[in-house]
Amino acid sequence: MVVAFKVTGGEQGGWAVLHVSGELDLVTSPALRQRVHDEVAEGRHSLVLDLSEVYFCDSSGVGVLIAARRLMRSCRGRLRLILPARGAAEDSHVNRVLGALGVRRLFDVYGDLEAALDEGTEPLSA
Repeated sequence: MVVAFKVTGGEQGGWAVLHVSGELDLVTSPALRQRVHDEVAEGRHSLVLDLSEVYFCDSSGVGVLIAARRLMRSCRGRLRLILPARGAAEDSHVNRVLGALGVRRLFDVYGDLEAALDEGTEPLSA
C-alpha cells in the first residue's frame, strides 16, 4: 500500500497550519520546505506543522524541520509541532527520531491542534 505524501494548509486563530501526511523523506521533504517558505513569504510568521499523520521521517525530513525552525526564528516567528500519533507523543515516529538525534528539545511540541493554538498551553516536555 502506497500512501501519498500530502501537505494541506489553512489559517486558524492567527496561525498558519500545515497538515502533513505520509513519508517525510529525501523525495518529499523539498515540498514541505517550499510550503514553509511560501507561508513566510506571504507574511505568516506563526506556523503549526501537524505531523500526526507522518509515519516515517528520515534525516532529510529532520533537516527540513530544523531549517523551518531556523527560518521562523530569523523572522521572529513561532513554530509549533503536533506529534501525537497514537495517543502519546512518545508513540510518534517523528518524535522518536527527533529524540534519537537529540534535537527534540529544540521544538515546541503539542499533542493536538487545539493545544498548539492555545497560547495558555505549555508544550509537552522533551
